[in-house]
Amino acid sequence: MQLGKMTRIVGRKRYSTETAALLADDCYWDGNNFERHGRNTFLLRTPRGNYFTVTRSMWQGEQDSLQPVSLEEAIELYEGPLSNHAVDFEQAFPDVEVQDA
Repeated sequence: MQLGKMTRIVGRKRYSTETAALLADDCYWDGNNFERHGRNTFLLRTPRGNYFTVTRSMWQGEQDSLQPVSLEEAIELYEGPLSNHAVDFEQAFPDVEVQDA
């Protein structure tokens, strides 16, 4: 499933897939297609450092959605269910310090 073009204004901020950087998603090739149960989620960061998700659906009656998320929510998604990473952690979250365990 392709990300596609989507723009939404939330809280007087414009979120656009055309200007944002893709950080991670849950797309994977299952041998037939990239869709996960007819639905895929993408994590993006705007040029100003705001994070948001886009959920695309192939199901009739469901609409695609765009939702702003906090830094903490973005990290949880990146480290969790959105396991296909387009960039490494340091690029995705440049202001977050990573410590050795």
